[in-house]
Amino acid sequence: MSEAAANPGGRRLAGRVVLVTGAYGGYGRALALDCAREGARLVLLGRNARKLERVADAVEQSGGEALLYPLDLEGATPDDYAELAARVGEATGRLDALVHCAAVFPGLTPLEHTDPAMFARIVHVGLTARWWLTQACLPLLRASAAGRVVFTVDPLPRQAPAYWGAYGVVQRGLEALAATLQAENPGLGVHALPLPPLRTPLRARAYAADEDRLARDPSGATGACIALLATEQGA
Repeated sequence: MSEAAANPGGRRLAGRVVLVTGAYGGYGRALALDCAREGARLVLLGRNARKLERVADAVEQSGGEALLYPLDLEGATPDDYAELAARVGEATGRLDALVHCAAVFPGLTPLEHTDPAMFARIVHVGLTARWWLTQACLPLLRASAAGRVVFTVDPLPRQAPAYWGAYGVVQRGLEALAATLQAENPGLGVHALPLPPLRTPLRARAYAADEDRLARDPSGATGACIALLATEQGA
């Protein structure tokens, strides 16, 4: 049966379960809402339960369904992620996609003057924690005919590396992580997805809003990610 026949309503993610981290951030929230509109069932992850609830309300208002999973990526252990994967599997019976949107960026700073603890925190939340969560979810993702892992990547530090600090290091690390994971799991779709300049609180820490002519609203920038999630395994 063709995808169109199986999904006569035209909703490309109908029947799929998508886990979004950083789900109440600028891009994460926009992506969650658009996934819901495309028929996905959402698992929303973030450390602030009230903010997650607001996103879940918006998802439901758009006709979607969302499960909330409050979790602080900075303090979570591998066992916490294993428990998360088990609970998602029990609640939904499947997991088709994991999209990493959570990030830490305190602002532009020379590496020499970066606080050591902050450097470690940024690398952990942006890279290590993303991998721990992915590792825990791999069995569920491999079981899906449309298994996808998407690491959102900011291309700006590659274009102009100075002063991005640990955040810039993380972006390069995510590209390497995605390439390694894809090479070891050819049946799973793994992507490092570069995002365009977005009007978000994170970008506002690097650019003055009244001078930022390139940034656009996150709600108009989810198409590339949705297209990746909508393809079948191996495509």
